[in-house]
Amino acid sequence: MTFWVFLYLAAALQAALLALALWRRPVNREANRLLAVWVALTGADLAVKAIYWHLLSPEWFRAYRFVALFPFLYGSLFFLYVRALTQARRFQWRDVVHLLGFGVMLVLNGYVWVMDHAQLQALSARWIAGEKSVGVWFDAPLFIYSLSYVVVALLLVHRYRRRLRERRSDADRMSLRWIDAMAGCQIVIWFIAIVQAVVNLPIVNYGLLFGAVAAWVCVVGWFSLGQPPVIAEPEPAPAAASELEAASLGAGQDDARFAAVEARLSQLMGGTEALYFEPALTIGQVAKRSGYPEYLVSAVINRRLGGSFWDYINRLRIEAARVRLADAGDTRTILDIAYACGFTSKSTFNAAFKKQVGETPSAYRKVMVTAGGATP
Repeated sequence: MTFWVFLYLAAALQAALLALALWRRPVNREANRLLAVWVALTGADLAVKAIYWHLLSPEWFRAYRFVALFPFLYGSLFFLYVRALTQARRFQWRDVVHLLGFGVMLVLNGYVWVMDHAQLQALSARWIAGEKSVGVWFDAPLFIYSLSYVVVALLLVHRYRRRLRERRSDADRMSLRWIDAMAGCQIVIWFIAIVQAVVNLPIVNYGLLFGAVAAWVCVVGWFSLGQPPVIAEPEPAPAAASELEAASLGAGQDDARFAAVEARLSQLMGGTEALYFEPALTIGQVAKRSGYPEYLVSAVINRRLGGSFWDYINRLRIEAARVRLADAGDTRTILDIAYACGFTSKSTFNAAFKKQVGETPSAYRKVMVTAGGATP
């Protein structure tokens, strides 16, 4: 147990320093402050557990039971953090409803707070002996409550990515992949907790569980301090949504202006203009250059050109990259060509190229150069 105590104390210290750094970080300020609270609570949780397991003192058991309720906050705080990132919504008083799970369990555990020393000592002894009945009644509500918030947070991220793809050609740069990593770590921790609660396996114990929590603090530190500024994408207003629906889906027929908009897009994306080469191109910029409303341009892309704005622009970029890769006289690296064609990520370029062409950029270049640059 000495190893785990040392590990928890080290992780608690790291969590305290990380929480302070996040609280003071100006980038994504509101979201990072929620994350700072979450990390600080995790640090306090680990510190109290380390002290209790080191001393095995009944006096610390009350504090131990108190921090044992903190996981009822973790899923909620993760959801609020993701919401703040994706929708620029700061924490407000009405958001206290998301903390009710912790409040309810705090009240239900009230008997521990009023126990006398003898009762506390007896309960602590039962806990040390590994008696499963001590506190096990809140395991199932904890798993269901917290994991539901993790799932809802991931749905928020999914909707955010979809909105980005409808509006930006560089959606891959702001896709919040670190949120997936954070959620994945939490799911692993919850899985360990569930197994520990229902199966008696020697290696799956509290030491492993909170060792995973300590490792999670490191993961959060790695990703959170390197976050780029996130462009919030609030949910579309009802009026805007209804206008788009009327233009793109109403009556099952195209708007009379669709053909003109499509022709104008072809002009903007072809010839010398070739707007798709701009890495951070947005649908708003294209709409402004086209002279048509943004919702109409979006409807044309979705209905006539297929897919989102991000899909449409990437198809044009891939076609431009194919021409350059097939040119034996173009000695630039594949990555340089990808960047020159407007891509901002090697992984995005490779995935989009393989999906559209059916083979990797390097394999395509080799075949085309060998064939003398013949058009497929």
